[in-house]
Amino acid sequence: MNKAIREQIPNNLLFRYRVPCLKVVSKSKSKTPKPIELDESYRLPHFGEFDDQFQFADMRLGWSELGVYVTLIVKGRELPLECRETAIMDSDSLYVWLDTRDTHDVHRATRFCHWFVMMPAGAGAKKQKPVATPVKINRARESSPAFNRAKVAIESEVSKTGYKLSAMIPAASLNGWDPSEHRNIGFNFMVNDSELGYQTLALGPDMPIEEDPSLWHTIQLMD
Repeated sequence: MNKAIREQIPNNLLFRYRVPCLKVVSKSKSKTPKPIELDESYRLPHFGEFDDQFQFADMRLGWSELGVYVTLIVKGRELPLECRETAIMDSDSLYVWLDTRDTHDVHRATRFCHWFVMMPAGAGAKKQKPVATPVKINRARESSPAFNRAKVAIESEVSKTGYKLSAMIPAASLNGWDPSEHRNIGFNFMVNDSELGYQTLALGPDMPIEEDPSLWHTIQLMD
């Protein structure tokens, strides 16, 4: 292989990662899904470092029969956040992709694939309330019938140097969510930051990770 071409291939394209995802045991008796701030035991590894990604975010992931839990901590900022509910794709945000069938042999999203965008601010009269919304995946073979079926619960805390975001994606918004039968879930995420750049689980946005589930990785639901 030509050396110049080889140097253009991301290192992470050569690997498919399987990451354990711990179960969340909530003490709340409420039937309404609520975010939970996950501790360090739920932290995801940063495979992006193999392609020289700068790490500025602490991404944590958990699960239960009720759905998927996310906590994101971003540090090191000096400028105000850029978050607008009317321009979520151009805002400081977190993208989360989930495939409840963990299919890696297709390049277009199926009805089991989902994309959620979360922001620590941007909503409300003062633009200080967090935002979480599903987004349709470009070139999808099928759209999820669970699209926008249930609201993603989200909370955030913004500081001068960053923010903390916790969200709960309910099972009702995840077509095919059945942990008793499907313990491997296709997964990817990307933190978009107007000041610090981007951070992903592995491959970056130079590859079509927004629409190609074969480029996502696997989380293994652990008890």
